[in-house]
Amino acid sequence: MAVDTFGIEKEFLSGLLEEVRDGRTRLPEFQRGWVWPDRNIASLLASVSLGYPVGTVMMLRTGGEVRFLQRPIEGADDTAVKPADRLILDGQQRLTSLFQALLLGRAIETVDVRKNKIVGWFYIDMASALDVHVDREDAILFIPEDKKVRNFRNETVNDYSTPEKEFEAGLFPLHLVFDPDDWQMGYQEFWDYDKERIKTWNTFNKQVIRAFSQYQVPVIELGAATPKQAVCQVFEKVNTGGVSLTVFELLTATFAADEFQLRKDWDDRRAQWHGEEYRTLREVTNTDFLQIVSLLATRAARERFVAKNGEDERAPRIGCKRSDMLALELSDYEQFAPQAVEGLKRAAKFLHKEYLFDTKFLPYGTQLIPLAAILAVAGKDADTAHDKLARWFWSGVFGELYGSAVETRFSRDLPDVLAWLKGGPEPRTITEAQFASGRLLTLRTRGSAAYKGVYALLMRHGAEDWRTGSANTVQHYFDETVDIHHVFPKKWAEDKKIPPNTFNSIINKTPLSARTNRIIGGNAPSDYLASLESRDDLNPAVLDDRIATHLIDTTLLREDNFEGFFAARHKALLDVIGKAMGKTLEMDTQTPVDKDEPQEEDDTDD
Repeated sequence: MAVDTFGIEKEFLSGLLEEVRDGRTRLPEFQRGWVWPDRNIASLLASVSLGYPVGTVMMLRTGGEVRFLQRPIEGADDTAVKPADRLILDGQQRLTSLFQALLLGRAIETVDVRKNKIVGWFYIDMASALDVHVDREDAILFIPEDKKVRNFRNETVNDYSTPEKEFEAGLFPLHLVFDPDDWQMGYQEFWDYDKERIKTWNTFNKQVIRAFSQYQVPVIELGAATPKQAVCQVFEKVNTGGVSLTVFELLTATFAADEFQLRKDWDDRRAQWHGEEYRTLREVTNTDFLQIVSLLATRAARERFVAKNGEDERAPRIGCKRSDMLALELSDYEQFAPQAVEGLKRAAKFLHKEYLFDTKFLPYGTQLIPLAAILAVAGKDADTAHDKLARWFWSGVFGELYGSAVETRFSRDLPDVLAWLKGGPEPRTITEAQFASGRLLTLRTRGSAAYKGVYALLMRHGAEDWRTGSANTVQHYFDETVDIHHVFPKKWAEDKKIPPNTFNSIINKTPLSARTNRIIGGNAPSDYLASLESRDDLNPAVLDDRIATHLIDTTLLREDNFEGFFAARHKALLDVIGKAMGKTLEMDTQTPVDKDEPQEEDDTDD
């Protein structure tokens, strides 16, 4: 943002609040509601009364290319009749608090320190305010709406419900601080123009009232030409103590200026992927969706440029970073949002074919973004290229390439994979993906994408339920509550003094139904296999065949040979991973390094 796009000036607080009241200063719709409790407001009022700085206010001048849906500050709904000249980016809580306490003219609705709703007025005790030994904040009082203070028995202990009672108590109502003349005259008349009372008022007026009327606030004003991206960046930098402003909220306010309700549209589109078949999409966020739309829109813009001008370094880039999403026009969203929905639904079907049925074992939620964009563009043509897409998908999972800083990879994946499907070179995600055999030793929790990937590959390979022989279809998965469990039970392994880092590895785990796992218990394999055979009248050879679908050497299992089983399955799992990635993976002897989880952690559902 260029230096000359903003300026800073000091403005009188009274003038700022008057602009708030008549509507010349408003809030952009993305600003949250006013939330300050009474004591925070009292502290703010005390600072102003002492002439202490209360921070800078930041405004955006209206009339530029950035158009936001606007709303008045809380309490100014009836008086804000003038068109907005400026929008508040930083200082909302302070300006709202000061407006409501000093200019609203009616009782304020706020909360106490316990978050209980309270309604009342702010007063300042004149004597306490002039006492140098009293903290100024202690002189600021919040009085109930009817101006009667009660004890815990609901008995009135102080009554300030008439001006005369205010005069007698020496409590000045702060909502009159910018227009105190009538109250001053009533005060002096009430005390029969007593010289000491007049002196008190004059001192109070000089030290307190004038502090409010002369108070100036530094205001940084962004010019009307400030772009959306800069507005968003500035807003977040000055609101580090609050909740970050999301791109979705900013676009919601922007689109609302054209009478388009983005939030409702998002809710309607999200409703299109409810149901069991779309369980993998349940954690797709509105930002994820905007990233897919952005990928599609920027790709289309690039295609149009290239068609007209040929390949050129000036061609728009494909992207879904914050700046790309903020650059979306409403027309872009309306054109590509339906395609994004179809891409997501096709992505869910793709994941089903890869035996990923719900978000619990989805390796990377982020990988849904380029997958959906690819499928949205490829459409039904992708059905005949499923194997290629699967190679790209599993390379990303086992290469562990979608954990962080992923927007650049998304932008490369879309053109790379689409070109590959038409006979081009392998995508960079495939060529860059590497998987070391030692990594299998360190996969222990579903916090790791590769751990979830192994689980899905076992079901994809045809892992059958040991008891029933049922394949792990989506129906069986949910009906039988399939999850990942130890092959050599945890209790047995602990009794044999096998290190937790070893028996908790994915190598010693496999997808089993809850019922099968209960039969296994903490017993030795030789014992629980005998139990399975006797309970379900299973032929040992049939049971062995079912266990073999889990890449387990049943001879070693029946011998309770953990070391032999572990080595054999390590090699078998590595081969399956290599096949999914389209690569030959070799066993190595190097000591593995954990990438995701601490050594002792395990979250197997046993």
